[in-house]
Amino acid sequence: MMETSLPLATITPSQFITLKKINRLNHCRLLHTLHLRVAVLDSPAAKADDESPVIATLIVPKNMETDWNFCTESGHKCLLFKFGNLSRLILIGNTPPPDQELDEYKPPPEIDTEEREMVKDKLKPLIRALHPKVSFNHGLLPEPLFLIYEDNVVYRVTIAKFTGAIVGEFLVEDVELVGDHQLRRRLRFKRTPSLIQSEVILHPLSHVVITTPRDLESLRNNETVTFEPNTRVFVQQYLNAMVSGLSVIASYLDRYRNPLALCLGIGGGVLLNFMLTEMRYHVTGVEADPMVLDAAKRHFGFNRSGPIQVFYPIIEDAIEYVRKSQLNKQKFQVVFVDLDASEINDEFRAPPPEFFKKIVLRGLRFLVARNGVLIMNVVPLNRLLYASMIQELKELFHKVYEINLENEDNFVVIATATPVASSNVDDSDNNFLKKLKSLIPRTYMNSIVEL
Repeated sequence: MMETSLPLATITPSQFITLKKINRLNHCRLLHTLHLRVAVLDSPAAKADDESPVIATLIVPKNMETDWNFCTESGHKCLLFKFGNLSRLILIGNTPPPDQELDEYKPPPEIDTEEREMVKDKLKPLIRALHPKVSFNHGLLPEPLFLIYEDNVVYRVTIAKFTGAIVGEFLVEDVELVGDHQLRRRLRFKRTPSLIQSEVILHPLSHVVITTPRDLESLRNNETVTFEPNTRVFVQQYLNAMVSGLSVIASYLDRYRNPLALCLGIGGGVLLNFMLTEMRYHVTGVEADPMVLDAAKRHFGFNRSGPIQVFYPIIEDAIEYVRKSQLNKQKFQVVFVDLDASEINDEFRAPPPEFFKKIVLRGLRFLVARNGVLIMNVVPLNRLLYASMIQELKELFHKVYEINLENEDNFVVIATATPVASSNVDDSDNNFLKKLKSLIPRTYMNSIVEL
């Protein structure tokens, strides 16, 4: 039996340990550094007395050792929750260069299946040594479970780094995706590195005809080329779903020339820009960290003028704004909640858990105008808590609806404040609805289900 060294001999909820191991494999195409970086994280939901813990290992992709996903505890947590139902996740990769972060990434050539299996076989003794003792209770050596990290990025470059007083470190990166040189600009936070906070289509512009290849790396090396973010079309599905939620009060919104919208959370400003420029709303935005707003203005084409108010400076700003809603006589035809949890947890990735307290939900209800609507982006990891939140909303609002983005474990929750005249999505007399249909795919409106 392989003896597991303490403290890894037992599963300990939220335990995180990193260590270096001499690289006896020395595989030049995958694991090549003198020492390997090994990181072990136990799930916060794991049970110390579990007799059948699920242990899995992920080999860190070559050239991504300094990406936040693989070199930080927050990134490790994101990966653990992404794969789900794990008791312990083990990462094994090359030792990252000291004081160096990933600024540019190109995936290495693929290694064939036979070669990869050989690497796995040689890692098995190390992985078994990182299993808890309970894994050996039946007198057999545990067979290591290997996970595969999939990424559709063929080229990535960091174009700006920021440190906000509230959100901490974050970056703006340009990426090229697999297939037909699809270019994107993304905003990512170090505290939740696997979550893309904002993403937009990126257009290359030039005053001369571009004759070089149109891949991102070549375009960046062309001095005549500049890049412009396109905020008129949503890349992220949940934003299409959030805006489609307006259809439930279309009969009401058709009366307004410039309805009022409140956006709790700005990020790259994608939703706010869309509501301002495409939907012609008057928008109030609430953001805790001024550096996030600065990044939105510099790199995401965020509207520098117009009827926008931004509230900060403390991280509780959005929540405090809602709690103080009764002091603010302004009401809104739509209140959007687009905020991620500040830390990875086993309950919700979005919004912060504080938003499900009754005092906050009541504040949200107070901010919604008569016949208005609350629209929330919700990413629940705990379905029982999600069901409880829905019940709370049903008690405070007239009707509650849901759009289930099944492939993303993402829900958009829509709550109407008061009875609204029925809105038929095929009603050709409703100008607001016609505009909405011209901008948002109808599949999202057709996916709205009353709860």
